[in-house]
Amino acid sequence: MSSYYSATTNKSMSFPPLESSEIADICVVGAGYTGLSSALHLAERGYKVVVVEAETVGFGASGRNGGHVGTGQRQDQQYLETKFGHEVASALWDLGLEAVDTVKHLIQKHKIKCDLKHGNIHFAHRAKYQRDLEEEVSFLHDRYGFDQAEYVPKERLSEVIESTAYHGALLDRAAKHLHPLNFLLGMAQAATRAGVIIYEHSRVISYAGTPVVIKTAQGQVTASEMILACNGYIEKLEPKINGYIMPINNFVLATEPLSDDLAAQVAPLDTSMADSRFVINYWKLSGDNRLIFGGGENYRRGFPSDIKGFVRKYMLQVYPQLADTKIDYGWGGTLAITLNRLPHFGRAQHNIWYMHGYSGHGVPTATFAGKLIAEAITGKLERFDLMANLPTHKFPGGTVLRWPGMVAGMLYYALRDRF
Repeated sequence: MSSYYSATTNKSMSFPPLESSEIADICVVGAGYTGLSSALHLAERGYKVVVVEAETVGFGASGRNGGHVGTGQRQDQQYLETKFGHEVASALWDLGLEAVDTVKHLIQKHKIKCDLKHGNIHFAHRAKYQRDLEEEVSFLHDRYGFDQAEYVPKERLSEVIESTAYHGALLDRAAKHLHPLNFLLGMAQAATRAGVIIYEHSRVISYAGTPVVIKTAQGQVTASEMILACNGYIEKLEPKINGYIMPINNFVLATEPLSDDLAAQVAPLDTSMADSRFVINYWKLSGDNRLIFGGGENYRRGFPSDIKGFVRKYMLQVYPQLADTKIDYGWGGTLAITLNRLPHFGRAQHNIWYMHGYSGHGVPTATFAGKLIAEAITGKLERFDLMANLPTHKFPGGTVLRWPGMVAGMLYYALRDRF
């Protein structure tokens, strides 16, 4: 299962397994956005940081996702104001904008080549959702002074897409998109330059104590603090937090390079795009004019036998003109969602930190999480605590029944998308 991203990395990177006893200020478990951003920001503050990764850098969702860098949080601002009031919602909005700026700053500072582009469009797949998008634009402008969002009515949709699948759209010019694996590898390179030590193929099997001793099959790290940055791959490593997320599988394809004419039909403004379905479709053009299209999920451990065919049917619902276009790559990955689609931050004990459950908003939020944890470990807890204090709930049914309950719920909403 080869992904377009892994086939087009700027450079190959590999790190040895942990086969010794190491001492560090901080041990990070997981080498995705959360882990490497945490390691980089902490190393830049003078900490000795060791990262241990069960597979390889970018093996998980950080190396397989759609590459969208959206503003705000996974939930919209009207929802956040209703749930938490204007003061908290406004702070979350500011953090969301800063998360996008953090991604942009890292790319510029470390000269990361990752096909950074600008803008995102959110489409209404039902006529009844047009009004929601129009109201969201007005709400952001009037309440937050945000002038980068524009409502695009149905009669103007040809300006942003050549498709009859949608009824209106919200154009967000402040959002961005990129090659997610090259961005991550750029962070890994920057982290190693800053002194971070990375070990691959070093699955953590246990940890305990103060300082915490983190053990792998062939080595261990003793550290004052530990950061759990495993997201959908945490499995049973930390039972205290595992029940707050649900791992699900999502699938992506990449077409052959499109002609200039087809590329202009697919994405006239060269933005990233997504729609209002509960199981969303999301897509963008790559740096070499391929359509990167994500669509469809499953809720079991295995992937479909034909991922290209599985996703292609969703692509053709949006772009029937691509029926004769060759599909060069198809791949899948595991992300973690929370019950309320807000990220789950906190501490399992005083020296064990965690951030996960990005619910499809991981490129900006997980990268920004690394900046927040660096602040928190140096004693500035306010912004980390803002995220950690958001109410979160375990999935009902415990570890045994949460999975079938979640599957039933997801299938119900998937049927609502269709009818």
